[in-house]
Amino acid sequence: MKNYIFKNARIIDPARNIDVKGDLGVVDGRIVDAAEVRSPEIIDLEGKVLTPGFIDLHTHLRQPGNNMAETIASGTAAAAAGGFTAVVAMPNTNPPADTAGAIEFLRQTAAQKGVVRVLPCGCMTKNYEGVEMAGIGSLKSAGVVALSDDGRCIQDHALMRHVVEYAKSFNLPILDHCEDKCLAAGGVMHEGKWSVLLGMNGISGAAEELMIARNIILARQIGWKIHMQHVSVKESVELLRNARAKHIPVTGEATPHHLTLTDECIKKYDTNYKMNPPLRSEADRQALIAGVADGTITVIATDHAPHTMTAKMVEFDDAPFGIIGLETALPLTYTELVAKGVIELPDLVAKFTTGPADVLGFENYSLEAGRAADLTIFDPAAKYVIDKEKFKSNSRNTPFDGWEVQCRVVMTVVGGRVVYDARG
Repeated sequence: MKNYIFKNARIIDPARNIDVKGDLGVVDGRIVDAAEVRSPEIIDLEGKVLTPGFIDLHTHLRQPGNNMAETIASGTAAAAAGGFTAVVAMPNTNPPADTAGAIEFLRQTAAQKGVVRVLPCGCMTKNYEGVEMAGIGSLKSAGVVALSDDGRCIQDHALMRHVVEYAKSFNLPILDHCEDKCLAAGGVMHEGKWSVLLGMNGISGAAEELMIARNIILARQIGWKIHMQHVSVKESVELLRNARAKHIPVTGEATPHHLTLTDECIKKYDTNYKMNPPLRSEADRQALIAGVADGTITVIATDHAPHTMTAKMVEFDDAPFGIIGLETALPLTYTELVAKGVIELPDLVAKFTTGPADVLGFENYSLEAGRAADLTIFDPAAKYVIDKEKFKSNSRNTPFDGWEVQCRVVMTVVGGRVVYDARG
């Protein structure tokens, strides 16, 4: 393993409130003071930014069950290209990750084929059906870092309460896809002006709002962490803002696509704009941006959801929900939030580092000496056009092909090993 000195970088470390120009050393996969490194490879990062490795709290790797759309190998390669050194793998695979054996398969495959850290997430319910609680103790022993039935939401409030209680006893955060199934039934896009004009069945924002309110009540009652995945409507942002002001242990994430797109995009009838929760109104988008800016939303997560071209090349009503996002998350959010002066760059870095680390209970997620050298390096001045054909992912289901963006990932380092290098 090589030793490195990364010189002349703008070092941003949100956990320690550091934003300085300086050097950082890596010896035997660990961060050290640059003065301690002997016989290093020196990498000049003048004009570049170096941060703790990004964590994606919401990634679908599709393996096992849909290797054509994505594999652990291709998904982690995409993560590295996007600047992520760790991804939380959602459990809605086929078969679902609801047993210790399924988690062990994921861990072994990731160790053999993955290039970034794969953090297993286990199902909250058996067979991902929302009927009976999964074996949370055995999942914890197998190494899961969180619990989720992502893609579905437990409708039985009593069952959800028991899951949260058990999750607390095993120190596992809940990551919840908040959606009332009855209110959302049959919908394919946001319920509003554009669903009426386009003659499509809508998904009411109330479907999300209702379950977020339920989760806030349970988090308050039980005193345990519930994280709201892909928040999308203004009412949800307001609920989270009020709950956090009361110190209820809830957090929320926003996706790059909900921060940059609206339901008006659906008029193109392009199935790459179909996701769940759906693209919402401009008022909802602005509320999300405000929530990111004021700290109500502490995490930006991709909800990377690969689908084959064949799966998406059908009528809009019949297409699966979801788009890929690992390789576009940083440039999209930098362009929308930092370049437009909504937030400062250290605040954006925090949404990808300390935000998800806090949800997962990772203490002192920083560039402190002695920690594993998981590093993200990017050029905030670089402008380019997104080209989906250059993606590392197996899939190409993105609405952002051809977008002009700013901020390019230059290098990703995991445990002192360079796993992505775009220096040319």
